[in-house]
Amino acid sequence: MLITVLYIVVIVLALIMASLRILKEYERGVLFTLGRFTGVKGPGLIVVIPYIQKMERVDLRTIVLDVPTQDVISHDNVSVHVNAVVYYRVIDPEKCILQVEDFNNATSQLAQTTLRSVLGGHELDEMLSEREKLNFDIQQILDKQTDAWGIKISNVEIKHIDLDESMIRAIAKQAEAERQRRAKVINSKGELEASENLLEAAKILAQNPQALQLRYLQTLNDISSDKTNTIVFPFSSDFSQFFNKPKG
Repeated sequence: MLITVLYIVVIVLALIMASLRILKEYERGVLFTLGRFTGVKGPGLIVVIPYIQKMERVDLRTIVLDVPTQDVISHDNVSVHVNAVVYYRVIDPEKCILQVEDFNNATSQLAQTTLRSVLGGHELDEMLSEREKLNFDIQQILDKQTDAWGIKISNVEIKHIDLDESMIRAIAKQAEAERQRRAKVINSKGELEASENLLEAAKILAQNPQALQLRYLQTLNDISSDKTNTIVFPFSSDFSQFFNKPKG
């Protein structure tokens, strides 16, 4: 008789221990009774009747989802490899359990397809220069679609956009050609300004013969410092009067 009582006491204690659940501050428990949803519990000590009730734990903290590298074809037919990171959290434990089978996997798959879809509608230059805008667009699309699952997408960050080696070389050639074009434009503008200045100077010298003669002398002084042996210096016929002395 005593052994039977001990067995009963042990079984009762085991059932009591099996029925107790402790939920942390950032956890919630979605409770089902005979398969029917009966509420969200926690945090703290929760009693779950064995074999009659079942509880699903849900973490309310922000989850960091690393989106695997995706092969994306841009709008201008450039193949790139893109990966990203998504930050999200559960705001409605009931929906995330009742509305989707595995909300973590579902969010991951949705993030992958959305990343390919959004980036595929943009050209490569936009991917590289407008990353913040693309992050915002992806975040808005994901947040709208996961709202029915009780999930809030707080942030999306594109981490890397990798190109093939051939495309990197092509971009480098394009950048070099662009630098050469700009250099030629700057050089041509400089030549144009120089020619305009020379034309203006020629007009001024033509109106003042004395200034022209002084310019000749200055040019002769500059050339005389050169190491050449012979200097041919042209001058106008008016300038020869300085060398022709009257005979007396």
